[in-house]
Amino acid sequence: MSAYDKVILARSKGRPTGAAYIENVFDGFLELHGDRRFADDPAIVGGLALLGNLPVTVVAIEKGTDTKERLRRNFGMPNPEGYRKALRLMKQAEKFQRPVVCFVDTSGAYCGLGAEERGQGQAIAENLMELSTLRTPVISILIGEGGSGGALALALADQVWILENAVYSVISPEGCASILWKDPKRVKDAAECLKLTAQDMEAMGVVERVIPEENFDSAYAQIKELLAEVLPGLIATPTDELLEARYQRFRKF
Repeated sequence: MSAYDKVILARSKGRPTGAAYIENVFDGFLELHGDRRFADDPAIVGGLALLGNLPVTVVAIEKGTDTKERLRRNFGMPNPEGYRKALRLMKQAEKFQRPVVCFVDTSGAYCGLGAEERGQGQAIAENLMELSTLRTPVISILIGEGGSGGALALALADQVWILENAVYSVISPEGCASILWKDPKRVKDAAECLKLTAQDMEAMGVVERVIPEENFDSAYAQIKELLAEVLPGLIATPTDELLEARYQRFRKF
C-alpha cells in the first residue's frame, strides 16, 4: 500500500471519529464546553471520563459523521477557541492531577479570516508551551489525519501513538506538491517524500506505538488495554522526571 493510499484511508468517511473513541474506550464521559473567552468550538470535544476507576481528562478533535455535522464541526479544523478550550481542560487536569488523553484527527487548524483575527497561531503556540511543562501525564493518539501545527497542538505528549492507517505530517500532500513542484497532480510523489505513514513515524521514533486496525472494535479494546497499562506508570513517575523525559523526547528530533 502506497503512502497516498494511507492518506486516502486516513480520510475515509467510514473511519470512527474522536467521539467514537471516547464512547468506546471510556465510561461516564461528561463533556465540558467553552474557552471562557469567545465561544465553544464544536471541532474539539473534551471533558471528564473514567478509564476503569481512573479519572481522566479526554480531548478529541471531532470531524463529524455526516454532512450536516461535519459542517457544524468545521470538518475537524479547530478555531483558536477550540485550542483554548483544550488548554483550559488540560490545565484543569493538572490542577486535579488527572492524566490527559488526546485523540487527534485533523487536516490542520482552520485558517479562515476570523481564526487569524482571534489569534490562531498564538493559540497553537500557547498549547505547545503549556503542554511542554504540564505537570500531569499526557498521551496523544493519532486516529486519522495528523496535519501540521493543528495536530501538534494536542500532541506534545509523553507518549504518542498512531493507528496503523493514520498519517502525521507537517503539511498535506496536496499542499506540499503545490509548493514544491507547483503541480498538485504530484500528490502521490509528495506523500512518499513526506514520510507520513504510521510505519514511517515508528521507524523515525516519532511515535511509541502503532495500533493495528484489524477492525475498530479491536482497536478500541487495545487502546483501552494499553492506557490501563501505561498510565499508572506515568502517574507514578515523579513530576520532574516526567517533564525531563518529555523534554528529551522532543529534543531528540
